[in-house]
Amino acid sequence: MKKTQLKQSNRYINDLRRMNYQQGQVKNARSGLLPFVIAAIFLIIAGIYGSLSLDVASENIVMLVAAAIIGGYMALNIGANDVANNMGPAVGGKVLTVTAAVVIAAVCESAGAILAGGDVVQTVAKGIINPGDGVTATDFRNLMLSALFAAALWINLATFLNAPVSTTHSIVGGVMGAGIAGAGFGLVNWITMSKIAASWVISPVFGGIVAAALLLLIKVKILNAEDRKQAARRWVPVLIGLMASAFTAYMAMKGLKKIWKPSTIEIYAYSIAAFFIAWLLSVPYIAKRAKSITNRKKQIYTLFDLPLVIGVSLLCFAHGANDVANAVGPLAAIVSTFSSGGVAAKVAIPLWVMIIGAAGLVLGLLLFGPKLINTVGEKITRLNAPRAYCVALASAVTVLIATTLGLPVSSTHIAIGAIFGVGFLREFIENPDKKRLKPSHKLNATALDAFKNVNIRLRRKLVRRQFMLSIGAAWVITVPASATLAAMLFYVLQFLVSAV
Repeated sequence: MKKTQLKQSNRYINDLRRMNYQQGQVKNARSGLLPFVIAAIFLIIAGIYGSLSLDVASENIVMLVAAAIIGGYMALNIGANDVANNMGPAVGGKVLTVTAAVVIAAVCESAGAILAGGDVVQTVAKGIINPGDGVTATDFRNLMLSALFAAALWINLATFLNAPVSTTHSIVGGVMGAGIAGAGFGLVNWITMSKIAASWVISPVFGGIVAAALLLLIKVKILNAEDRKQAARRWVPVLIGLMASAFTAYMAMKGLKKIWKPSTIEIYAYSIAAFFIAWLLSVPYIAKRAKSITNRKKQIYTLFDLPLVIGVSLLCFAHGANDVANAVGPLAAIVSTFSSGGVAAKVAIPLWVMIIGAAGLVLGLLLFGPKLINTVGEKITRLNAPRAYCVALASAVTVLIATTLGLPVSSTHIAIGAIFGVGFLREFIENPDKKRLKPSHKLNATALDAFKNVNIRLRRKLVRRQFMLSIGAAWVITVPASATLAAMLFYVLQFLVSAV
């Protein structure tokens, strides 16, 4: 009797466990589907909003709604992928939580898009194609819609694969592919394309060198000093002044360039003034903070927290001001053809178009951004506050250097290259463990090692090579992949239009 009761109770317990597991799976599925449901609702609203915001002929309403939806879809993907490059280091450095990073980025991205996004945008993605009289308004709409959709699909795939890619390169590839499909190779500005191809190497190398140089300076002057607190009181204000100077020039040349165009002399003057103001203000602040910490490295790291947060916030503001055009530029180009009936080199961005771009950017960040923020901040190499600070400052400094020299660079590639640069510098200068040859190891040693009876130096791998290879591969194939998708979509659109 007791055995029967015991069997029944065990059966009930197993049934309860099975039910709890099933309920848990249902809850996980629901929570996993929720972001996609919210994104779908946003795209539907974007389509309706677009149709109500512009009065077009009945035969063009489908194109307008499709353009508004795909523009919103592109903005979602930019928010999910590109923002991670700015906020990831702060999260990896344990200065911000993922939630705090997402909130700060959402505010700064939307502010940059709305306040400094500009009211005029180039319709042909930085001169990649040169549409002339041979391209009709209908073909141009199909071309831009195909390019926009192809770029969005590629960025979506890259986000799914945890690969941060350049959204600018994605839309450039889309425009190129659709342009070739629509009017042949002669439509493409190949000089511009060659410069973009060069940026695949220039951007990460520049970013890595600058970040590594900054980290080496911090290590030599502060972290390796005998009295770290005293060294920090002397050098951290200088570094804060350098960051203020760099970001002042960065905002003038990139972040606010669409609404404020100071002269070169003014930029120099503002940057020098920013250095001295930030340095003077930070001297008492760092001195006060230094009194409450010890001489340990982890305590010294905290002195970089506030400058880092300010730096990544400014990067997000500049990103919102510039990259929202990747989402709304082609959409604005399509909208302009409905009113003018032709193709213009530059067009005004209607407010409703900018709202779709800004809202999609923020929503994509909130719904899908945390995954890639974790990847960028934690899975490439180990970061702390000074290393993350170097990445943020390198992003601004590299853009300034490249802009001054007339070199094409990608902010995405710079940020990721800076993270790799920090990691490889650590591999080079940090002392790895030494292990003396054991008898079992001598079989694997070379004859020269055995003859000299030296220690085998086992160097720790502080950068995950698989991420370097996968991200590099994603960068190289971004333009051709987006171009191929765009060409295929253009042919499909042309077939559908001709069939109707």
